[in-house]
Amino acid sequence: MSGKTEKQRCRWVPLNDPDYVRYHDQEWGRPVHDDRLLFEMLILEGAQAGLSWSTILHKRAGYQRAFANFDPKKVARFDRARRAALMQDAGIVRNRLKIESAVGNAQSFLEVQREFGSFDHYLWSFVAGRPLVNGPTACTGVPARTPLSDQISKDLSKRGFRFVGTTILYAFLQAVGVVNDHSRDCFLYRPAGLRPRRRAQ
Repeated sequence: MSGKTEKQRCRWVPLNDPDYVRYHDQEWGRPVHDDRLLFEMLILEGAQAGLSWSTILHKRAGYQRAFANFDPKKVARFDRARRAALMQDAGIVRNRLKIESAVGNAQSFLEVQREFGSFDHYLWSFVAGRPLVNGPTACTGVPARTPLSDQISKDLSKRGFRFVGTTILYAFLQAVGVVNDHSRDCFLYRPAGLRPRRRAQ
């Protein structure tokens, strides 16, 4: 025996999937304050609808390439020809409604930026700038939606966003650290919250 102790992680993490383990360890639940990364995660969570997160995670590089590295200004300008080309791109989920919604959401995202100065400011204002730390246990698990996700989902829908139902929104809030749902036995559970994560340059 090596004597090494394996880190305890949230029990939903498939330990045989290195990409998933890296995502959990380095990204999930860390507060995000970078608008491009917030836009990326919003689009990816919407793309997941009806699918597993591992499917989207393994296509993430394809999404970054296909959607201009998730620059909302560029995605908002995708014309009919560009959207049609995406329907032939095997690197992403080829779902017309999801592709169209990504372009429409980019346009709505820019409107939020103009109104609030940044999407970051808009989003974090719902929790007064501080992550909500739940610390679920293996017994209680985590909810699929909360009053917070209901509230933000409803507001985004009013602003023209699509694929932002409350369940999708709660997964988004977990992913970008607005909600810290690392379980109490996970090595990343810290009541004070995790260090912020910013988009790599």
